[in-house]
Amino acid sequence: MILRHLIPQSLPSNLLSLLLLLSSTVLVAAEDFDCHVTTGGLKWDLTPLEGSHTVSRTRESPPTTMIDELTFNLCKDLQSMSDVPEDDQCSSGTRACLRKTNRKTSDSDRVIAVIPVASTSVLEPAYAQLDSPKGLSLTFHGPQYPSSGAQSIIFHLFCVDDANPKADPKFDSYENGIVRVDWSTPSACSLSEDEPSPQPPSQDDGDTPADEGDGKGDEKLAKRGSGLGFFFLVLLLAFATYFGLGAYYNYSTYGARGVDLIPHRDFWREVPYMLQDVVSHLCSTVRPQRSTRGGYIAV
Repeated sequence: MILRHLIPQSLPSNLLSLLLLLSSTVLVAAEDFDCHVTTGGLKWDLTPLEGSHTVSRTRESPPTTMIDELTFNLCKDLQSMSDVPEDDQCSSGTRACLRKTNRKTSDSDRVIAVIPVASTSVLEPAYAQLDSPKGLSLTFHGPQYPSSGAQSIIFHLFCVDDANPKADPKFDSYENGIVRVDWSTPSACSLSEDEPSPQPPSQDDGDTPADEGDGKGDEKLAKRGSGLGFFFLVLLLAFATYFGLGAYYNYSTYGARGVDLIPHRDFWREVPYMLQDVVSHLCSTVRPQRSTRGGYIAV
């Protein structure tokens, strides 16, 4: 009776909800996150999204304008910017950095806040599958920041097959220390665990032909050459087997020696003459026939 009063009746439903949440959301260590996500029998390859990306939004606050600039890298830490003062950028080990700049027409721009919203030391990546629309939710965590507490950034990666692979992400919001970014990309389309991941586009300078840039042309040539070589190898082995078995038959049956061991010797002896006849026939067919003039015949 006491236990019945101490344990709420809704405990089974709460446990079920907790299990569903744990099954759909996965936490991994920062050093283990390499832009490859696997959960629920599905996997995502986010390496095509690797690299530094910068998105921004503008908020009017007359007589000034506030510019929120977000720079992030899904797969690696951000590199320091040489043309930006050290105080105006996030420290090393930052995965996503938010800079707030105050702009006034009569004055120069002034950076009023530099917020590391995701840092490798406290990254704790979490991801969950999105159902409607299809995609992946990816969350990175950051350190504490004055007046807004613990920071984090949530990427909503939406699966769009016909989207531009290099489509820019969109800065959705920043509230209560949480940045939200929406990104429509083919990389957000899940694959089964046994399905190979698509190869990311080659990073060339635009002057390299497509076949040389991605190696597909060389691969096709190699396959074509290997198929032709295999055909000639089979043909050679067939001839070798034919002559070997034929010679053995002539030796064991007729006691042949020397050239008499060649199977169907008379046929092979006639082959040069048959080839000569074929060539002569082709030449006579291709060669234009001389036309004869009608009239008297010289005597």
